[in-house]
Amino acid sequence: MDRKTLARTVREAAMVAGASALLALAANAVRPSGLPLLARAPYETLVPCPEPGGPVLGLEPDDPVVASPRSFLVDARSAGEYGARHLPAAVNVPFDWLDPLPEEQLRELARAIAASRATRVVVYGDGGHPDSGEFLGREISGRGIKYVHFVRGGAPAVLAGGR
Repeated sequence: MDRKTLARTVREAAMVAGASALLALAANAVRPSGLPLLARAPYETLVPCPEPGGPVLGLEPDDPVVASPRSFLVDARSAGEYGARHLPAAVNVPFDWLDPLPEEQLRELARAIAASRATRVVVYGDGGHPDSGEFLGREISGRGIKYVHFVRGGAPAVLAGGR
């Protein structure tokens, strides 16, 4: 491409960009609540994301509440881990950090908890940091279910008998 063609192409591109900018400014000016061209307040760049869910209380693995018949037990590990070994009467609700529980699955879990007549919900997970049991507990608690607990140390601690 020669210099003359390049200069003409750049000039035409600048005219198109300028005309587009003027058209956008004119459209913004006639809008009832146009977008501000300058920020009215400084932007906050390090704002913490709100944590979804509700409050959960931590329990030690040897707490009698874990083995109580009045506790509804939830195992937050994968189906394979649950199948290998789990606490008696625990239901499996696999929790994935990146994929929240579907609304219907949460409703089914809430119905099962209500039907059990349990006085509390005890969730145990993988025992990692962060613990999947704690976060599933928060999600359950955030749906309006009260008295939700998680087991510190998760399945490894609770299946070892609390040691």
